[in-house]
Amino acid sequence: MSRPRKRGRDIDGVFLLDKPQGMSSNDIMQKVKRLFQANKAGHTGALDPLATGMLPICLGEATKFSQFLLDADKRYLVTAKLGERTDTSDSEGQVVEIREVNVETSQILTALDRFRGDIFQVPTMFSALKHKGKPLYEYARQGIVVEREARPITIFELKFIEYKAPYLTLEVHCSKGTYIRTLVDDLGEALGCGAHVIMLRRTAVSDYPSENMMTWDKLQKLAEQQDLTQLDRHLLPIDTAVSKLPALYLNAQQSRAIGFGQRVKFDNERRLTGQVRLFSDENLFLGVALIDGCIIRPQRLVTQPA
Repeated sequence: MSRPRKRGRDIDGVFLLDKPQGMSSNDIMQKVKRLFQANKAGHTGALDPLATGMLPICLGEATKFSQFLLDADKRYLVTAKLGERTDTSDSEGQVVEIREVNVETSQILTALDRFRGDIFQVPTMFSALKHKGKPLYEYARQGIVVEREARPITIFELKFIEYKAPYLTLEVHCSKGTYIRTLVDDLGEALGCGAHVIMLRRTAVSDYPSENMMTWDKLQKLAEQQDLTQLDRHLLPIDTAVSKLPALYLNAQQSRAIGFGQRVKFDNERRLTGQVRLFSDENLFLGVALIDGCIIRPQRLVTQPA
């Protein structure tokens, strides 16, 4: 019996796309996958169609580590319009309430203090969180409101950038699971006038440099040259997805054992704990392991080329 033919190339790495406005994260990811002719791809946390900015797309073996980027801190630049609430908390929704805006900059600065640090946030109904196997936004579109529990998030930084009534611009550095639309809606309620997002741009994911992002238009033009080698040069190494984990370098014997998924003993002089990045004696990235005392327990391993 013949093996099924692969649909693309075995190409591995992380591509930093500057996502354009108006496209869903999944749609643009599929388009990037086709341009790279990759056999496997996945994004690392959806951006609303309204939003632009950094969308790391994992290709090939890098998809095994996409969860680490899903869990990473993010940075955003957001502009809110005060005085109007919408059903989606952004400009793509229907206006459900209009209020007068009598807000001074000093009031905004005071209100922002409430949203810094460890806080609880009730996710918006227009989110991809699932209830009984269906995304919340499907219920919302049917006019059904599902009870949602407040979830703990962390706002590491919440910087005031500009206020030209009724428009307020902020910079946000937050933990995973933070909904900027909900943050803006909650802030609008704290100010007593309501608010919704009219511009949202993700400026950073983890510690990826923004200068490495490529626009969709530039990527398309590069793909038109039909030189896959040129495209591949813009891929970042797989291990950049886990760059915040400490690195552990193995000897040849340990590397072989890890390659077979075996647990390995080692002299834990650095007293490492938790997850680590593993590198072979030839400086190849092997994957991620959990350190248990003096035992290396493989968790996610890269399939090395034959």
